[in-house]
Amino acid sequence: MRWPKTALTALGIALIALIAVLAFNTARLPGMPGARPAAPRLPLDEKALAERLAAAIRIPTVSFEDKSQIDLATFERMAALLETNYPNAHRVMTREVINGHSLLFTWPGKDPVAGPALFLAHMDVVPVEPGTESLWLQPAFSGAVSNGYVWGRGTLDDKVSVIGLMEAAESLAASGWQPARTVLFAFGHDEEISGLDGAAKIAETLKARGVKATVLLDEGGAITIGLMPGVKRPVAAIMAAEKGYASFKLTAKAIGGHSSTPPPDTAASSLARAIVRLQDHPMPARIAPPVDVMLERAAPAMSLRNRVVIANRWLFEPLLLQLLRGEPVTNALIRTTTAPTILRAGVKDNVLPAEATAVINFRLLPGDSVADVERHIRSVIGDDAITITQEAGFGNPASPVSDASAPAFRHLGNAVLDVFPDALVSTGLVVGATDARHYAGLYDNRYNFLPVPLVAADLNRIHGANERIAIGDFANAVRWYRRVLETLE
Repeated sequence: MRWPKTALTALGIALIALIAVLAFNTARLPGMPGARPAAPRLPLDEKALAERLAAAIRIPTVSFEDKSQIDLATFERMAALLETNYPNAHRVMTREVINGHSLLFTWPGKDPVAGPALFLAHMDVVPVEPGTESLWLQPAFSGAVSNGYVWGRGTLDDKVSVIGLMEAAESLAASGWQPARTVLFAFGHDEEISGLDGAAKIAETLKARGVKATVLLDEGGAITIGLMPGVKRPVAAIMAAEKGYASFKLTAKAIGGHSSTPPPDTAASSLARAIVRLQDHPMPARIAPPVDVMLERAAPAMSLRNRVVIANRWLFEPLLLQLLRGEPVTNALIRTTTAPTILRAGVKDNVLPAEATAVINFRLLPGDSVADVERHIRSVIGDDAITITQEAGFGNPASPVSDASAPAFRHLGNAVLDVFPDALVSTGLVVGATDARHYAGLYDNRYNFLPVPLVAADLNRIHGANERIAIGDFANAVRWYRRVLETLE
């Protein structure tokens, strides 16, 4: 078949036009930020800092799902430790104990009318999974300072933030400094088991007082190294939104009996089939607004090929989604994820279970609602014999997306560059859940960021074995918190 000359000409013109559009869009991407000199390095006694963090790690403020197992006295010890180690901070700030064990600090600013800056952190940690104790190179609550690291639960999640903020406040208070606007520190005591008794109660207190913060900062983002495909520079991901959370229970029932004469379908097999269907048919992938901004800000550090793809998402989005779904971390950025987490069935190996249940946890992408998830579950499973119920207390939408070009974001980003001049400041989406979700309506913009470098292996340390932080990295975190505080306007 021979193409007519006019058709070939039209095809050539279209191809040239397409190339021109691709090139134009790529050229419009932001350029690589120019080199920025670091701020004068704040001299710190890094060994003493490490020892004070270690002292907090040695207090086992563990949150258990069974609240009867929680030793609430450990939180009293934690509060006492903060009072002892940070006397100047306690002198200039008012401390309130909220709902028995959470702490709210208020540092009055020079301008009492300006909206406050609200900093969140949590004092509780997750337990060590039974049977994994031998995997720890240092005991989980030893607070060992060894081989250049502080070891133990809370070094990354999230006593690092509690102690980092208090260290910054202590040094500034000792110098006679006062913030331009009021500063609030809100330290919850049960973030790891929902935050309903801690952060939620602090939020209720602030709401009753009519508090509206200009900016809220919580844990969630980090300075990632080697985690963003195609980017070699450290990426400071100051997250602008948080995924939602919903859990649903699937229940299958059947006639029990002896396992020697099983029917074609059992409660266990019906449930298993439903789970596999959900796993094989996840919710659709798409690029949500904070991820869209994240990609555009990271593009200057990528290869030309990747810059062309990101600059022309209108054409290459399917390819981009295919690339992002290749790793669990990036896949979580582009869809509402599906995770079977709790399975229960049977009491004996030769007895057919009369009931089998599974809990499926979903982390909601901005734009997906809890109702959307339920419709998806029912449509995919397509089995009326499977009862589907939402777990009580386990359902909230994704947070609103904050402005990644707002002055508050630039303030945080500038502090990053002052302390970590090699970092590329970007944004993104928190794929887990933080205490910040309880403060909806109490801020203009909220961001999630922990000023600590993390490589892929460190992600497994959070809630896993061998949680630790380098002594120098903790010192830099303190420098960053201090820089954020002293440059508040």
